[in-house]
Amino acid sequence: MKVSKGTIIRTVVLVVALANQVLTAIGKNPLPFSSDQAGNAISIGFTAGASILAWWKNNSFTQAAIAADEVMKKSKESGC
Repeated sequence: MKVSKGTIIRTVVLVVALANQVLTAIGKNPLPFSSDQAGNAISIGFTAGASILAWWKNNSFTQAAIAADEVMKKSKESGC
């Protein structure tokens, strides 16, 4: 039985978050930046992620493109 990469990543993130919480609770600042800087970095990360996802995905706006998406979807469903 092999543990998935996603499980390992989630576990590491959880351990880091718990360690950060414990250190913060005892008055230590384990991270070398302020809360404002962390908030800005998270905001930038979400914006960058949303931008990349929007750019990567097939965004059909015209009627012709929407119709073509339906043809492609039916083609994939039928296995052609």
